[in-house]
Amino acid sequence: MNRSMITATNTMAQLQKQLDNISHNISNLNTTGYKRREMNFQELLFQQYNNQPIERNEEGRLTPNGIRQGVGAKVSLTSLQLAQGSIKTTDRALDVALLKENQFFQIEVDGETQYTRDGSFSLSVLPSGATQLVTSEGNPVLSESGPIIFGEGSTSFSISKNGELTVNYQDGTADSFNLSVVQIQRPQVLQSAGNNAYSIPNLEELGMVEADVFGLMDRFDISVQQGALEQSNVDLQKEMTEMINTQRSYQFNAKSISIADQMMGLVNGIR
Repeated sequence: MNRSMITATNTMAQLQKQLDNISHNISNLNTTGYKRREMNFQELLFQQYNNQPIERNEEGRLTPNGIRQGVGAKVSLTSLQLAQGSIKTTDRALDVALLKENQFFQIEVDGETQYTRDGSFSLSVLPSGATQLVTSEGNPVLSESGPIIFGEGSTSFSISKNGELTVNYQDGTADSFNLSVVQIQRPQVLQSAGNNAYSIPNLEELGMVEADVFGLMDRFDISVQQGALEQSNVDLQKEMTEMINTQRSYQFNAKSISIADQMMGLVNGIR
């Protein structure tokens, strides 16, 4: 097969991954707390043709002697961009927005601790009659001591700036819970777990410990806003520009395959 065909085919497969990533970002434009992902490319292995004498020194030449012939490009890294999204006021008592980057709410999904920036919480009544704080997907929201469960007769909720939830009852009593918020100093370790949540992989396999991922913090480092939600940090104009550039690169590589095929046809015709 023509060398240019191999190069173009390799690159087109990777460009398709970038198009998939862009469409995923655009589809989550209105997802609360969603963080966009960005792809970076790097060159694949190349072959060096030293077709010039080593002792030859061309005046003004800025590149090494010889010719480098590559075999395309590949996606080297898909990075999670944690830039703060805009804050939308909802005036709903159980809507909570995180105001600092790298901080996540802890939730429980099928017995596993996961992490999310989506603070659109709700209430779920348990068979025992107690009430539990859950996410929009129905997963328990965690406090520092476990799931947040309180009794019947709650009348109002207040959440302080450092994440302390106070449940007020009809009889004038109140319960307090500290929302479990963690600071992740290596967000690229996070794996998408679906439903706008993230999980932590097996750190031993990565040669890491929890201290490498979770930053030290106390309650005063937490900053939340009640009655508001963080919007996604997807910039539609930027994503559309990236999509157009990627599509043009894809078309360019497809055209090179077509031209290489025509050239091979001409060679066969000459024979």
